[in-house]
Amino acid sequence: MYSNLLLPTDGSEGAAEAIEVGLKIAQRFDSVVHALYVIDRRFVATDYDPVVEEAESEAEQALDWVGKLGAEQGIPIEKHLRTGIPHEEILGAIVAYDIDLVVMGTHGRTGIDRLVHLGSVTERVVRAAPVHVITVPLRPRTAE
Repeated sequence: MYSNLLLPTDGSEGAAEAIEVGLKIAQRFDSVVHALYVIDRRFVATDYDPVVEEAESEAEQALDWVGKLGAEQGIPIEKHLRTGIPHEEILGAIVAYDIDLVVMGTHGRTGIDRLVHLGSVTERVVRAAPVHVITVPLRPRTAE
């Protein structure tokens, strides 16, 4: 039913929760997981901007974490790094990687999209995706 799952990540806690849910689904359906990190080009001046180097390092760490979780569970992970406008790159990845299901968090690293009234990345993907999108809310932490 779900041969190819897309798990977008930005390395945030919200993305991590969605990845855990996505991996459970992948395990159940014996799916290939496509982990995707998008470097937001709106915040990068040039390809030689020092921000790019830092963003690429963060992307590699986030994607490696997904790869490690997948390996521990015997789930094949294909890692993808793209640069562009996040929701557009996610939508493009759905087509490029023949995705059947997207699992993503409702809360990412920054609220910058909401601050400038662009709408959240997740909301834009949900509205435009040609496949099912499961959204995973960030659970509130309880005091221990």
